[in-house]
Amino acid sequence: MALLLARFQFAFTVGVHIIFPAFSIGLAAYLAVLEGLWLKTERSVFLDLYRYWIKIFSIVFGMGVVSGLVMSYEFGTNWSIFSQKAGPITGVLLSYEVMTAFFLEAGFLGVMLFGMNKVGRGLHFAATCCVSVGTLISMTWILSSNSWMQTPQGYSIDPATGRFMPEDWLAIIFNPSFPFRLIHMGLAAFLSVAFIVGATAAWHMLKARREGRNTSEAVRVMFSMAMWMAAIVAPVQIMAGDAHGLNTLKYQPAKIAAMEGDWETESHAPEILFGIPNMQTERTDYALKVPLLGSLILTHSLDGKVPGLKDFPKDQRPPSPIIFFSFRIMVGLGMVMALVGFWSLWLRRTKTLFSNTAFHWVALCMAPAGFLALLCGWVTTEVGRQPWTVYGLLRTSESVSPVALSSIAVTMTAFVVVYVLVFGSGIGILVRLLGHAPDQNEHDASPDHASDIMATRMHPGLIDASSDKGH
Repeated sequence: MALLLARFQFAFTVGVHIIFPAFSIGLAAYLAVLEGLWLKTERSVFLDLYRYWIKIFSIVFGMGVVSGLVMSYEFGTNWSIFSQKAGPITGVLLSYEVMTAFFLEAGFLGVMLFGMNKVGRGLHFAATCCVSVGTLISMTWILSSNSWMQTPQGYSIDPATGRFMPEDWLAIIFNPSFPFRLIHMGLAAFLSVAFIVGATAAWHMLKARREGRNTSEAVRVMFSMAMWMAAIVAPVQIMAGDAHGLNTLKYQPAKIAAMEGDWETESHAPEILFGIPNMQTERTDYALKVPLLGSLILTHSLDGKVPGLKDFPKDQRPPSPIIFFSFRIMVGLGMVMALVGFWSLWLRRTKTLFSNTAFHWVALCMAPAGFLALLCGWVTTEVGRQPWTVYGLLRTSESVSPVALSSIAVTMTAFVVVYVLVFGSGIGILVRLLGHAPDQNEHDASPDHASDIMATRMHPGLIDASSDKGH
């Protein structure tokens, strides 16, 4: 029970945290694009949008810092055995993230937030680009560490201590699953932010229509850019996911079998669209199958062999019901996002992108779709690795600290309460800020008083301090 609660506590904290770095990655890139377009075209609308979204970025960035601090402590408290054995590799990779990405982000964040009138346009744009690159570098090191846990290589095991000792750092960093997971996660961050931006614009277009006024140019530009991103990135993400699936089939076949709900290894395998995997009876109940599609999707061949869970010992099988459904939710949301992107292209062709009310309602409802798909993908990846922390080498039950159940229960309760209060309030502030449409005031406001504007809109007379740390 202590092991289960320790796992749930880490899952809860990581599940909350992962949203904010992904938001920061996509939004930092969007800000760099906006400022670059402003410098190139001199159109004030891009500066208006930059001013609008940088306030959102500062809050998201700060919440990413706070939510990420907890996990470092959990490695030492709940997962000390894992830290001791895998630390020579994972600890070094995470320290690289601090020395490169964190310093780059922290060094230029202040210039990005408050320095436009102090350092000049070119240098300020460079600072924005450095922060954006920093978020990408941070993602790179973290995914390299996590990917090594999924597909470990370039190591030796000390026979005396059982510790994983690095032998080849290039093999460790560029482990087999790393490139696929890096691309998949990066695209997920961009797509998630695109749908947040699109939903925000859709809300303001619907509001303007309801109030009988014209939609501002900033809102139209924002919506157009978001839909272009959705139309381009969503199909690419589906292809990246397919490539990632082929890689997983090669290196983690048990995960694929659990995702698909397949129990018997077979060629010409069907695709189970829906069912309820039963770990006790070793079958998938109420299975709705499409003949041959499983082999075609997983192997790109109609007669390709698809693994079944019965090929693996019972104590090495991932919990199929969880990842069976999380995987399908992720794929379903990905398909819907792609359809929304294609629909936007049709509306753009018919010149009704900014007047189609039904589409605007759909775009508004799709606001959380990217982040929900990201969370489901994370659940699929991490739960599918079970029962291992280092795949095939170190079991989760052997990684947990000898901590009493009561201690974990107390900290778990405290985390839930604090997270709901802190991050619930932060999300409330974000929603309130997004409820104000970008307008000419964003452009006319003094760049050095951006934080004052943000604070005034949140609460009259209240001045909010921005975070000065990276995630």
